[in-house]
Amino acid sequence: MSNPSAPGAARPRIPAAIWTLGLVSLFTDLGSELVHGLLPVYLAGTLGVSMLAIGLIEGGAEGLALVVKVFSGWLSDVVGRRKPLVVIGYGIAALAKFGFPLATGAGGVLAARLLDRFGKGIRGAPRDALVADIAPAQVRGASFGLRQALDTVGAFAGPLLAIGLMLALAGNIKLVLWAAVVPGLIAMALLVFGVREPERSGPPVPARLPLSRVGMRLLGRDYWIVLAVAAALTLARFSEAFLVLRASGLGLTATWIPLVLVVMNAVYMLVAWPAGHWSDRGDRRRLLALGLVVLLLADAVLAVSASVPAALVGIALWGMHLGLTQGILAALVADTAPGELRGTAFGLLSLVQGLAILLASVAAGLLWDRYGPAAPFVVALLPVLVALALVYGLPRPAARLTL
Repeated sequence: MSNPSAPGAARPRIPAAIWTLGLVSLFTDLGSELVHGLLPVYLAGTLGVSMLAIGLIEGGAEGLALVVKVFSGWLSDVVGRRKPLVVIGYGIAALAKFGFPLATGAGGVLAARLLDRFGKGIRGAPRDALVADIAPAQVRGASFGLRQALDTVGAFAGPLLAIGLMLALAGNIKLVLWAAVVPGLIAMALLVFGVREPERSGPPVPARLPLSRVGMRLLGRDYWIVLAVAAALTLARFSEAFLVLRASGLGLTATWIPLVLVVMNAVYMLVAWPAGHWSDRGDRRRLLALGLVVLLLADAVLAVSASVPAALVGIALWGMHLGLTQGILAALVADTAPGELRGTAFGLLSLVQGLAILLASVAAGLLWDRYGPAAPFVVALLPVLVALALVYGLPRPAARLTL
């Protein structure tokens, strides 16, 4: 792997299409997090669902999204087009938002949640590959960081909007959920009319399954090390529903429970773009390692928290680790994978993360039910340490700019 930056090189601007893709993510997450901030409490409190069942629902939903990405990413490589799959994925997610207020029971909520995440799965890898295709190599980290930051603006604003609507509508969750429909429609308009896909360069990709022996070998050793780091990190990152439930268990009321995601995403938003920018000028491994250390601190704080303010500190640290790791992992995939196989590379990353987050969320639910709310955060320390060891198996960048 080599860092594309070179001393003294002029740095190009981030293309307008990257900004538009970031705004698409912003409006989509605005609607999604408005729903997500209320859903765990609705399931646990109103419907009486167990912690293990919430772990299965959340892990299954997120796992479905991430597993589907491997096939949509591969398909975007084979057909040589990424935008149509991105449009289909965002469109499905927009339609799914109608399902939450229309649902009459847990089954309907689950179906809407799975459909929403299925749409996320279809769009995810092709969108990340499209960002890598559009962004100049010199600002690749900053481009991924910007998209993550704008995505997180929506994730930050969604729970705030949920709090305001819950206060204004006297806690009527169904009415609040109808508000999630509008941002998805805005995102679709921006995507369809505001993003042009660049022409494909390089040879066509054979229409073989993404897990073929030849395809795996072509991705290269450095890419597989990045994948191993991502797998270990994701095993430590169970569903954020458990952050919501941790704060709720310490006394945060239902009206204010979206504050958990507000705090987490505010920090994530503030960190992601600068982290990506710094990674373009230095060693991406160092920022990734720093993010893992911050996750260790977050888990430790959440394990011992005895009050809502203490839990919010841990949640803020959780958001900081996301800002320091997620965009940089995406940039590392783009650095190490061949350009013609980027969709497949991002899809395989998501497959591994999907399986890991499913295992982690189910395990977190079991640990919580059997040993109490601190147990998942204590056990999560081990895979973080494994990820830290793997980071330094990545090769050093060939060149970097001085910060």
